[in-house]
Amino acid sequence: MLEESEKAMNETEKAALLALDEMKIPYTALHHPPLASLAECEAICSPSGAKHCKNLFLTNKRGTEFYLLLLDRKKRFVTSEISRLLGSTRLSFADDEKLFELLALTPGSVSVTGLLNDKSKSVRLVIDSDILKEEKMLIHPGVNTCSLEISTADLIAFAKGLGYEPRMIRTGARADSAL
Repeated sequence: MLEESEKAMNETEKAALLALDEMKIPYTALHHPPLASLAECEAICSPSGAKHCKNLFLTNKRGTEFYLLLLDRKKRFVTSEISRLLGSTRLSFADDEKLFELLALTPGSVSVTGLLNDKSKSVRLVIDSDILKEEKMLIHPGVNTCSLEISTADLIAFAKGLGYEPRMIRTGARADSAL
């Protein structure tokens, strides 16, 4: 629960923790140095062994549709596969300006908590179904200096509480396999 010194947190982190508290979603906050990659996130140890997933902010070719994809950390992002599964033109990473404009996030801090800032509900939440096999996971509260251990079921409840119906997809591209 939100018990930390208000001075130690920025507004983005405070808003995420407050929203979780208001939804009565339990979490454990793990503070750490800034993490810029999934490889660095792997070094974070949670009491339960929970891990981060890949959080990818994507757009279609015309830049008219936006997706937040939560992808199993062991899988590769294969543009053609994800585009096909979503029925979209070829997807690519959206630029940093759109990330900030729509989710008020910066690179390295992309997380489902950014949906708090999507006032127009223009971002579609997509979740790799293999993530649901994990009992708990780690998410950023909009900053890359903290990870929140949260149950996977509560992550879905959080998204739904914000008015999103996550779309589940099943990808097959394992990071350790060659295509």
